[in-house]
Amino acid sequence: MNNYVVVGGSTGIGLGIANRLAGQGHSVHVLSRSSSDQWVKGIEHTPFDVLNDEVPADWEELQGLIYCPGSINLKPFQSLSGQDFLQDFQLNVMGAVKCTKAFLKALKKVPGASVLYFSTVAVQQGMPFHTSVSAAKGALEGLTRSLAAELAPKVRVNCIAPSITDTPLASKLLSSEDKIEKSAQRHPMKKVGSVEDIAAMAAFLLSEDAAWITGQVIGVDGGMSSVRAL
Repeated sequence: MNNYVVVGGSTGIGLGIANRLAGQGHSVHVLSRSSSDQWVKGIEHTPFDVLNDEVPADWEELQGLIYCPGSINLKPFQSLSGQDFLQDFQLNVMGAVKCTKAFLKALKKVPGASVLYFSTVAVQQGMPFHTSVSAAKGALEGLTRSLAAELAPKVRVNCIAPSITDTPLASKLLSSEDKIEKSAQRHPMKKVGSVEDIAAMAAFLLSEDAAWITGQVIGVDGGMSSVRAL
């Protein structure tokens, strides 16, 4: 049994990862602003706001840190304020830095420990109205690679870059059957991503099966980042 901390594990992708790891028999502790009645048995919870609270880093040993907080702040560039850019950067990048620093000592005590972040397909693909979130997530991808180099071989650091996934965070973009279908058709695999799609990759990257993988940004995006239909 391994010990994992999931930051932002009460909804969406974080919830799916927490439940998957707990279902595999691991010890899972969620740090999030709210609790969830969808957690499987055994998940522990500490109320935590990454932007305002000190990290409760009292774990002796930690196999993995999963940082899930994110934003979908989609606006035309001219409508975005400097504060919008700063807020996205604080949540997506500085929150990840804050939590990683707090848990690094515990991670270094466990052979094969790893850190997992989340980006977006929009960093590599380039999509309108994504300037703020893409700038923040692009910085997170840079953090992933640089930190992986610095922490190797003791701690692995990887990042998943999904396309749109059916989560509460994306609910406004998938609020009708028509929107879901149009989004699905933009992907080569002709479907919108599910929480299970992302959680499966996360569990793999955190496991011993991925022991030789670090510094990677892996697209789980229905082919959006690399495939074009004729």
